[in-house]
Amino acid sequence: MLCEECKERTATVHVTQVFNGEKIESHLCEQCAYHKSSLLFDVNNQFSIPNFLGGMFSSIYKQEKLPDTRIQCPQCGMTIMDIKRLGKLGCSECYRVYEQEMEASLRRIHGNSKHSGKIPVRGGHKVMIKKQIESLKSQIQEAVREEKYELAAQIRDQVIELEKEIS
Repeated sequence: MLCEECKERTATVHVTQVFNGEKIESHLCEQCAYHKSSLLFDVNNQFSIPNFLGGMFSSIYKQEKLPDTRIQCPQCGMTIMDIKRLGKLGCSECYRVYEQEMEASLRRIHGNSKHSGKIPVRGGHKVMIKKQIESLKSQIQEAVREEKYELAAQIRDQVIELEKEIS
């Protein structure tokens, strides 16, 4: 397949973008991809996953305020600039420390920051009910926290009915 941009070299970079449910595919050679896109490439003009992941963080800061570069992960000592440069987090604590930066990046890339997955055709009904039960249980906790005990009891009754339906 030839590059869609220069129509001379072989397309080796294939980019799929989904925006508002519309899928756009681009097939480019490395040189055109380097010049056209915001993806980062290494010195030898080769695509690099760490540079790509680091680039995801850098592009969100063009739109928003820059992060506080003095903040470090208390466990591994990585800063947001280290994550941007390396394209990976240093430890599990980094997820908590840089939660806001990651949230914005995931929303920009995927349109959401929570993975919901696919529900299978067979047996999917039970999965839907289980998710509904989980949601209702969190609503019960919220109602109790707000001291709305009657509402919590009503929601509890709904949970009981749904659990009977599953079994």
